Amino acid sequence: MVAIFIIGFIVSMGLALALTPLVKKFAVKIGAMDTPNARKVHTRIMPRLGGLGIFLAFIITVAALLPFVSAWFTTRDMSFVSAFLIGGSIIVLIGALDDRFELSAKVKLLGQLVAAAVVVFGFNIRVDFVNIPFQDSYSSLEAWVSIPLTILWIVGVTNAINLIDGLDGLAAGVSGIAIGTIAVMSFLMGNMMIALMCLVLLGSIVGFLFFNFHPAKIFMGDTGSLFLGFSLAMLSMLGFKQIAVVSFITPLIIIGVPLSDTFFAIIRRAVQRKPIFSPDKGHLHHCLRELGFSHRQTVLIIYGIAAFFGVLAIIQSSAAMFEANWVTFVVICIMMFFLQVGAEVIGLVSKTRRPVINFLMRMRVKINPETRSKS
Repeated sequence: MVAIFIIGFIVSMGLALALTPLVKKFAVKIGAMDTPNARKVHTRIMPRLGGLGIFLAFIITVAALLPFVSAWFTTRDMSFVSAFLIGGSIIVLIGALDDRFELSAKVKLLGQLVAAAVVVFGFNIRVDFVNIPFQDSYSSLEAWVSIPLTILWIVGVTNAINLIDGLDGLAAGVSGIAIGTIAVMSFLMGNMMIALMCLVLLGSIVGFLFFNFHPAKIFMGDTGSLFLGFSLAMLSMLGFKQIAVVSFITPLIIIGVPLSDTFFAIIRRAVQRKPIFSPDKGHLHHCLRELGFSHRQTVLIIYGIAAFFGVLAIIQSSAAMFEANWVTFVVICIMMFFLQVGAEVIGLVSKTRRPVINFLMRMRVKINPETRSKS
Protein backbone atom coordinates (compact mmCIF):
# COMPACT_ATOMS: atom_id res chain seq x y z
CA MET A 1 0.00 0.00 0.00
CA VAL A 2 2.79 2.41 0.91
CA ALA A 3 4.37 1.89 -2.51
CA ILE A 4 1.22 3.19 -4.23
CA PHE A 5 1.40 6.47 -2.29
CA ILE A 6 5.09 6.94 -3.11
CA ILE A 7 4.56 6.06 -6.76
CA GLY A 8 1.60 8.46 -6.98
CA PHE A 9 3.65 11.34 -5.59
CA ILE A 10 6.69 10.67 -7.81
CA VAL A 11 4.69 10.09 -11.00
CA SER A 12 2.61 13.25 -10.58
CA MET A 13 5.72 15.30 -9.80
CA GLY A 14 7.50 13.89 -12.88
CA LEU A 15 4.49 14.62 -15.08
CA ALA A 16 4.30 18.21 -13.80
CA LEU A 17 8.01 18.65 -14.53
CA ALA A 18 7.50 17.34 -18.06
CA LEU A 19 4.19 19.05 -18.86
CA THR A 20 4.78 22.56 -17.46
CA PRO A 21 7.32 23.59 -20.17
CA LEU A 22 4.84 22.38 -22.80
CA VAL A 23 2.05 24.35 -21.14
CA LYS A 24 4.33 27.41 -21.14
CA LYS A 25 4.82 27.13 -24.92
CA PHE A 26 1.07 26.65 -25.38
CA ALA A 27 0.32 29.74 -23.26
CA VAL A 28 2.68 31.87 -25.34
CA LYS A 29 1.19 30.51 -28.57
CA ILE A 30 -2.43 31.32 -27.67
CA GLY A 31 -1.60 34.63 -25.98
CA ALA A 32 -2.36 33.69 -22.38
CA MET A 33 0.05 36.27 -20.99
CA ASP A 34 0.13 38.33 -17.80
CA THR A 35 0.89 41.99 -18.35
CA PRO A 36 2.35 44.07 -15.46
CA ASN A 37 0.26 46.86 -13.95
CA ALA A 38 0.24 49.09 -10.87
CA ARG A 39 -1.20 46.36 -8.63
CA LYS A 40 1.11 43.53 -9.70
CA VAL A 41 4.63 42.86 -8.45
CA HIS A 42 6.25 41.47 -11.61
CA THR A 43 7.70 43.90 -14.15
CA ARG A 44 7.70 41.87 -17.38
CA ILE A 45 5.15 40.03 -19.46
CA MET A 46 4.84 36.43 -18.23
CA PRO A 47 3.00 33.37 -19.56
CA ARG A 48 0.22 32.16 -17.30
CA LEU A 49 -2.01 29.07 -17.57
CA GLY A 50 0.60 27.10 -15.59
CA GLY A 51 -2.12 25.55 -13.46
CA LEU A 52 -3.00 23.43 -16.47
CA GLY A 53 0.26 21.54 -15.87
CA ILE A 54 -0.75 20.87 -12.25
CA PHE A 55 -4.22 19.69 -13.29
CA LEU A 56 -3.04 17.43 -16.11
CA ALA A 57 -0.34 15.83 -13.95
CA PHE A 58 -2.91 15.23 -11.21
CA ILE A 59 -5.72 13.85 -13.36
CA ILE A 60 -3.45 11.59 -15.44
CA THR A 61 -1.87 10.09 -12.31
CA VAL A 62 -5.24 9.56 -10.61
CA ALA A 63 -6.63 7.87 -13.75
CA ALA A 64 -3.57 5.60 -13.93
CA LEU A 65 -3.77 4.62 -10.25
CA LEU A 66 -7.53 4.04 -9.96
CA PRO A 67 -7.50 0.49 -11.42
CA PHE A 68 -4.99 -0.52 -8.74
CA VAL A 69 -6.67 1.13 -5.74
CA SER A 70 -10.39 0.96 -6.56
CA ALA A 71 -10.74 -2.10 -4.34
CA TRP A 72 -9.76 0.03 -1.33
CA PHE A 73 -12.50 2.58 -1.95
CA THR A 74 -16.17 2.49 -1.05
CA THR A 75 -18.93 3.52 -3.43
CA ARG A 76 -19.02 6.91 -1.73
CA ASP A 77 -15.25 7.28 -2.17
CA MET A 78 -15.58 6.68 -5.91
CA SER A 79 -18.45 9.17 -6.03
CA PHE A 80 -16.21 11.73 -4.35
CA VAL A 81 -13.38 11.09 -6.84
CA SER A 82 -15.82 11.53 -9.74
CA ALA A 83 -17.20 14.75 -8.23
CA PHE A 84 -13.67 16.01 -7.66
CA LEU A 85 -12.53 15.33 -11.23
CA ILE A 86 -15.66 16.64 -12.97
CA GLY A 87 -16.04 19.71 -10.75
CA GLY A 88 -12.28 20.36 -11.00
CA SER A 89 -12.45 20.14 -14.79
CA ILE A 90 -15.18 22.80 -14.87
CA ILE A 91 -13.08 25.04 -12.62
CA VAL A 92 -9.98 24.56 -14.80
CA LEU A 93 -11.99 25.41 -17.93
CA ILE A 94 -13.21 28.66 -16.34
CA GLY A 95 -9.70 29.50 -15.15
CA ALA A 96 -8.15 28.78 -18.54
CA LEU A 97 -10.71 30.97 -20.32
CA ASP A 98 -9.98 33.75 -17.83
CA ASP A 99 -6.22 33.41 -18.35
CA ARG A 100 -6.75 33.89 -22.07
CA PHE A 101 -9.71 36.26 -22.32
CA GLU A 102 -9.90 37.86 -18.81
CA LEU A 103 -13.50 37.03 -17.90
CA SER A 104 -15.54 39.28 -15.65
CA ALA A 105 -15.84 38.46 -11.95
CA LYS A 106 -19.53 37.62 -12.42
CA VAL A 107 -18.81 35.06 -15.15
CA LYS A 108 -16.09 33.41 -13.05
CA LEU A 109 -18.42 33.29 -10.05
CA LEU A 110 -21.12 31.70 -12.19
CA GLY A 111 -18.66 29.01 -13.31
CA GLN A 112 -17.69 28.31 -9.70
CA LEU A 113 -21.34 28.00 -8.73
CA VAL A 114 -21.89 25.53 -11.56
CA ALA A 115 -18.95 23.41 -10.38
CA ALA A 116 -20.20 23.51 -6.78
CA ALA A 117 -23.73 22.61 -7.93
CA VAL A 118 -22.39 19.58 -9.84
CA VAL A 119 -20.68 18.38 -6.67
CA VAL A 120 -23.73 18.93 -4.47
CA PHE A 121 -26.62 17.94 -6.74
CA GLY A 122 -24.86 15.63 -9.19
CA PHE A 123 -23.03 13.49 -6.62
CA ASN A 124 -24.83 14.34 -3.36
CA ILE A 125 -21.57 15.48 -1.76
CA ARG A 126 -22.29 17.99 0.98
CA VAL A 127 -21.64 18.92 4.58
CA ASP A 128 -24.55 17.18 6.31
CA PHE A 129 -23.22 17.47 9.85
CA VAL A 130 -21.30 19.80 12.09
CA ASN A 131 -19.35 18.80 15.18
CA ILE A 132 -19.21 21.85 17.44
CA PRO A 133 -16.48 22.10 20.09
CA PHE A 134 -17.59 20.95 23.61
CA GLN A 135 -20.07 18.49 22.08
CA ASP A 136 -19.29 14.83 21.60
CA SER A 137 -21.78 13.98 18.87
CA TYR A 138 -22.82 15.08 15.43
CA SER A 139 -25.35 17.81 14.91
CA SER A 140 -27.18 16.90 11.71
CA LEU A 141 -27.95 19.64 9.23
CA GLU A 142 -31.12 19.88 7.21
CA ALA A 143 -30.79 20.02 3.42
CA TRP A 144 -31.83 23.67 3.31
CA VAL A 145 -28.79 24.46 5.48
CA SER A 146 -26.24 21.91 4.25
CA ILE A 147 -26.68 22.62 0.52
CA PRO A 148 -26.02 26.40 0.61
CA LEU A 149 -23.32 25.87 3.27
CA THR A 150 -21.46 23.42 1.02
CA ILE A 151 -21.75 25.67 -2.03
CA LEU A 152 -20.60 28.67 0.00
CA TRP A 153 -17.63 26.67 1.34
CA ILE A 154 -16.52 25.52 -2.12
CA VAL A 155 -16.86 28.95 -3.73
CA GLY A 156 -15.33 30.77 -0.75
CA VAL A 157 -12.21 28.61 -0.47
CA THR A 158 -11.77 28.56 -4.25
CA ASN A 159 -11.60 32.36 -4.30
CA ALA A 160 -9.46 32.56 -1.16
CA ILE A 161 -6.55 30.84 -2.92
CA ASN A 162 -7.07 33.06 -5.95
CA LEU A 163 -6.71 36.19 -3.81
CA ILE A 164 -3.28 35.26 -2.38
CA ASP A 165 -1.80 34.46 -5.80
CA GLY A 166 0.36 37.58 -5.92
CA LEU A 167 4.00 36.43 -5.69
CA ASP A 168 6.07 33.75 -7.38
CA GLY A 169 5.35 30.40 -5.77
CA LEU A 170 3.09 31.83 -3.07
CA ALA A 171 -0.31 30.29 -3.84
CA ALA A 172 1.22 26.99 -4.94
CA GLY A 173 3.41 26.71 -1.83
CA VAL A 174 0.68 27.67 0.64
CA SER A 175 -1.73 25.25 -1.03
CA GLY A 176 0.91 22.53 -0.95
CA ILE A 177 1.47 23.02 2.79
CA ALA A 178 -2.27 22.84 3.47
CA ILE A 179 -2.66 19.75 1.29
CA GLY A 180 0.34 18.15 3.00
CA THR A 181 -1.32 18.81 6.37
CA ILE A 182 -4.53 17.14 5.21
CA ALA A 183 -2.48 14.18 3.93
CA VAL A 184 -0.80 13.71 7.33
CA MET A 185 -4.11 13.92 9.18
CA SER A 186 -5.80 11.56 6.71
CA PHE A 187 -3.10 8.97 7.29
CA LEU A 188 -3.54 9.29 11.05
CA MET A 189 -7.30 8.88 10.68
CA GLY A 190 -7.10 5.99 8.23
CA ASN A 191 -8.75 7.84 5.32
CA MET A 192 -6.60 6.35 2.55
CA MET A 193 -8.62 7.78 -0.34
CA ILE A 194 -8.12 11.39 0.77
CA ALA A 195 -4.47 10.69 1.64
CA LEU A 196 -3.79 9.34 -1.86
CA MET A 197 -5.53 12.25 -3.56
CA CYS A 198 -3.53 14.69 -1.42
CA LEU A 199 -0.17 13.08 -2.19
CA VAL A 200 -0.84 12.96 -5.93
CA LEU A 201 -1.89 16.62 -5.93
CA LEU A 202 1.08 17.56 -3.74
CA GLY A 203 3.44 15.89 -6.20
CA SER A 204 2.05 17.90 -9.10
CA ILE A 205 2.40 21.12 -7.08
CA VAL A 206 6.02 20.37 -6.18
CA GLY A 207 6.83 19.65 -9.82
CA PHE A 208 5.22 22.93 -10.89
CA LEU A 209 7.10 24.90 -8.21
CA PHE A 210 10.38 24.14 -10.00
CA PHE A 211 9.17 26.60 -12.64
CA ASN A 212 7.09 28.90 -10.43
CA PHE A 213 9.32 29.73 -7.44
CA HIS A 214 11.08 33.10 -7.67
CA PRO A 215 12.19 33.99 -10.28
CA ALA A 216 9.20 32.35 -11.94
CA LYS A 217 9.26 31.15 -15.54
CA ILE A 218 5.48 30.75 -15.68
CA PHE A 219 2.49 31.78 -13.52
CA MET A 220 -0.23 29.35 -12.54
CA GLY A 221 -2.89 31.91 -13.44
CA ASP A 222 -6.52 31.50 -12.48
CA THR A 223 -6.33 28.01 -13.97
CA GLY A 224 -4.09 26.96 -11.10
CA SER A 225 -5.29 29.15 -8.25
CA LEU A 226 -8.96 28.30 -8.80
CA PHE A 227 -8.24 24.59 -9.18
CA LEU A 228 -6.09 24.48 -6.05
CA GLY A 229 -8.74 26.42 -4.14
CA PHE A 230 -11.43 24.01 -5.33
CA SER A 231 -9.21 21.05 -4.41
CA LEU A 232 -8.62 22.40 -0.90
CA ALA A 233 -12.33 23.00 -0.42
CA MET A 234 -13.13 19.41 -1.42
CA LEU A 235 -10.29 17.69 0.44
CA SER A 236 -10.71 19.67 3.65
CA MET A 237 -14.47 19.18 3.61
CA LEU A 238 -14.36 15.41 3.02
CA GLY A 239 -11.07 14.56 4.70
CA PHE A 240 -12.56 14.47 8.19
CA LYS A 241 -16.16 13.57 7.43
CA GLN A 242 -16.06 10.13 9.03
CA ILE A 243 -14.31 11.20 12.23
CA ALA A 244 -16.95 12.11 14.80
CA VAL A 245 -14.54 13.61 17.33
CA VAL A 246 -13.02 16.08 14.89
CA SER A 247 -14.48 19.56 15.06
CA PHE A 248 -15.61 21.34 11.92
CA ILE A 249 -13.10 24.05 12.84
CA THR A 250 -10.19 21.84 11.72
CA PRO A 251 -10.40 22.59 7.97
CA LEU A 252 -10.73 26.29 8.77
CA ILE A 253 -7.40 26.20 10.61
CA ILE A 254 -5.69 24.24 7.84
CA ILE A 255 -6.45 26.93 5.26
CA GLY A 256 -6.02 29.74 7.77
CA VAL A 257 -3.64 31.83 5.62
CA PRO A 258 -5.88 32.29 2.54
CA LEU A 259 -9.07 32.52 4.61
CA SER A 260 -7.67 35.12 7.00
CA ASP A 261 -6.22 37.16 4.12
CA THR A 262 -9.61 37.04 2.41
CA PHE A 263 -11.41 37.99 5.63
CA PHE A 264 -9.16 41.00 6.23
CA ALA A 265 -9.49 42.01 2.57
CA ILE A 266 -13.28 42.13 2.96
CA ILE A 267 -12.99 44.17 6.19
CA ARG A 268 -10.41 46.48 4.60
CA ARG A 269 -12.57 47.20 1.58
CA ALA A 270 -15.65 47.71 3.74
CA VAL A 271 -13.74 50.21 5.90
CA GLN A 272 -12.49 51.99 2.79
CA ARG A 273 -15.98 51.81 1.23
CA LYS A 274 -14.77 49.91 -1.82
CA PRO A 275 -16.48 47.00 -3.63
CA ILE A 276 -15.59 43.65 -2.05
CA PHE A 277 -14.22 42.25 -5.33
CA SER A 278 -12.17 45.33 -6.21
CA PRO A 279 -8.43 44.53 -6.42
CA ASP A 280 -5.96 46.38 -4.20
CA LYS A 281 -2.41 46.17 -2.84
CA GLY A 282 -3.33 45.54 0.77
CA HIS A 283 -2.94 41.77 0.92
CA LEU A 284 -0.52 40.04 3.28
CA HIS A 285 2.25 39.69 0.70
CA HIS A 286 1.93 43.35 -0.32
CA CYS A 287 2.20 44.51 3.29
CA LEU A 288 5.26 42.35 3.97
CA ARG A 289 6.96 43.74 0.86
CA GLU A 290 6.25 47.28 2.10
CA LEU A 291 8.00 46.40 5.37
CA GLY A 292 11.19 45.80 3.39
CA PHE A 293 11.23 42.02 2.94
CA SER A 294 12.49 40.68 -0.38
CA HIS A 295 10.35 38.66 -2.75
CA ARG A 296 11.72 35.31 -1.55
CA GLN A 297 11.72 36.35 2.11
CA THR A 298 8.06 37.33 1.90
CA VAL A 299 7.08 34.01 0.34
CA LEU A 300 9.10 32.02 2.89
CA ILE A 301 7.56 34.00 5.80
CA ILE A 302 4.07 33.18 4.55
CA TYR A 303 5.12 29.54 4.09
CA GLY A 304 6.12 29.59 7.76
CA ILE A 305 2.75 31.04 8.77
CA ALA A 306 0.95 28.39 6.70
CA ALA A 307 3.04 25.64 8.34
CA PHE A 308 2.18 27.10 11.77
CA PHE A 309 -1.52 26.85 10.92
CA GLY A 310 -0.95 23.26 9.80
CA VAL A 311 0.66 22.37 13.14
CA LEU A 312 -2.22 24.04 15.01
CA ALA A 313 -4.71 22.00 12.99
CA ILE A 314 -2.94 18.75 13.83
CA ILE A 315 -2.75 19.68 17.54
CA GLN A 316 -6.42 20.65 17.61
CA SER A 317 -7.65 17.51 15.86
CA SER A 318 -5.38 15.24 17.92
CA ALA A 319 -6.71 16.80 21.12
CA ALA A 320 -10.27 16.37 19.85
CA MET A 321 -9.64 12.65 19.40
CA PHE A 322 -9.09 12.44 23.17
CA GLU A 323 -12.14 14.64 23.77
CA ALA A 324 -9.95 17.48 25.03
CA ASN A 325 -12.26 20.03 23.43
CA TRP A 326 -10.96 22.81 25.64
CA VAL A 327 -7.80 22.69 23.51
CA THR A 328 -9.90 23.65 20.48
CA PHE A 329 -11.23 26.70 22.33
CA VAL A 330 -7.71 27.71 23.45
CA VAL A 331 -6.27 27.24 19.95
CA ILE A 332 -9.02 29.35 18.39
CA CYS A 333 -8.59 32.16 20.95
CA ILE A 334 -4.81 32.24 20.54
CA MET A 335 -5.08 32.11 16.77
CA MET A 336 -7.65 34.92 16.58
CA PHE A 337 -5.64 37.13 18.96
CA PHE A 338 -2.39 36.80 17.02
CA LEU A 339 -4.19 37.16 13.69
CA GLN A 340 -5.71 40.46 14.80
CA VAL A 341 -2.49 41.81 16.32
CA GLY A 342 -0.47 40.70 13.29
CA ALA A 343 -2.98 42.30 10.92
CA GLU A 344 -2.75 45.59 12.82
CA VAL A 345 1.07 45.52 12.95
CA ILE A 346 1.51 45.09 9.20
CA GLY A 347 -1.57 47.14 8.25
CA LEU A 348 -3.77 44.51 6.60
CA VAL A 349 -6.97 46.45 7.30
CA SER A 350 -5.74 49.98 7.89
CA LYS A 351 -2.40 51.71 8.33
CA THR A 352 -3.75 53.89 11.13
CA ARG A 353 -6.54 51.97 12.88
CA ARG A 354 -5.11 49.59 15.51
CA PRO A 355 -7.85 49.03 18.11
CA VAL A 356 -6.36 45.98 19.88
CA ILE A 357 -2.81 47.35 19.98
CA ASN A 358 -4.08 50.73 21.23
CA PHE A 359 -6.13 48.97 23.92
CA LEU A 360 -3.08 47.00 25.07
CA MET A 361 -1.01 50.20 25.14
CA ARG A 362 -3.65 51.95 27.27
CA MET A 363 -3.73 49.00 29.66
CA ARG A 364 0.04 49.12 29.93
CA VAL A 365 -0.05 52.84 30.71
CA LYS A 366 -2.65 52.25 33.44
CA ILE A 367 -0.71 49.38 35.00
CA ASN A 368 2.67 51.12 35.00
CA PRO A 369 1.66 54.14 37.15
CA GLU A 370 0.03 51.78 39.66
CA THR A 371 3.21 49.73 39.81
CA ARG A 372 5.38 52.83 40.34
CA SER A 373 3.06 54.25 43.01
CA LYS A 374 3.22 51.00 45.04
CA SER A 375 6.99 50.99 44.87
